[in-house]
Amino acid sequence: MQKTEFDWQSEEFGTAHQGRPGAVLADGTEPKSLIVDLGSGTHVHETSDWRVYDGHTLNAPQAASLRGVCSCGWRGTTLHPIDWAQVAAEGPDRYDTQGPHDDWKQHIADVEHRAVPIPVDVTALLGRLRERLEDLADDAPLAALRAVAALEHATAEAAETATYAARADDRPWDTIATALGTTESEARTRLHRYAHRY
Repeated sequence: MQKTEFDWQSEEFGTAHQGRPGAVLADGTEPKSLIVDLGSGTHVHETSDWRVYDGHTLNAPQAASLRGVCSCGWRGTTLHPIDWAQVAAEGPDRYDTQGPHDDWKQHIADVEHRAVPIPVDVTALLGRLRERLEDLADDAPLAALRAVAALEHATAEAAETATYAARADDRPWDTIATALGTTESEARTRLHRYAHRY
């Protein structure tokens, strides 16, 4: 079973745009995922975490650099050389991966820029509602749960209406995905879920 480890999360875009530093070999290619046998029968673990490409672990090749990587398939173009002596001295978890992280954050900013904008008044309203619900959850948790249930019902109705309107225009899936800031697969899943909410 392959499990891709992601270090960075985008609150707005969820699993469609999770990021991590990705290993790059000296020839500019990405190394293949490594299989880790945990000794648990037929279950094996695959990893592509950059830390294992040190030239020693599991007979992996040694990565020469890092770049930003996103779950949507995006790969950063800037390569950040790895100082393996520094990795050994500091430990891989303390090694500075800010360069790839900054590149991924720019990718997220580009995704957000291409996505359909949320009206300013709606963004402000959502912010105030979130703050109020957080306060209510502390002060009156049962009232907060009732408010959340009412909100879920209202958003489900709006999502269903918006889904039918968006599909009635016969927009291509890549256009819908870009507008939502997600992948085509995620856009299809989301709209299918919204259309069949009840």
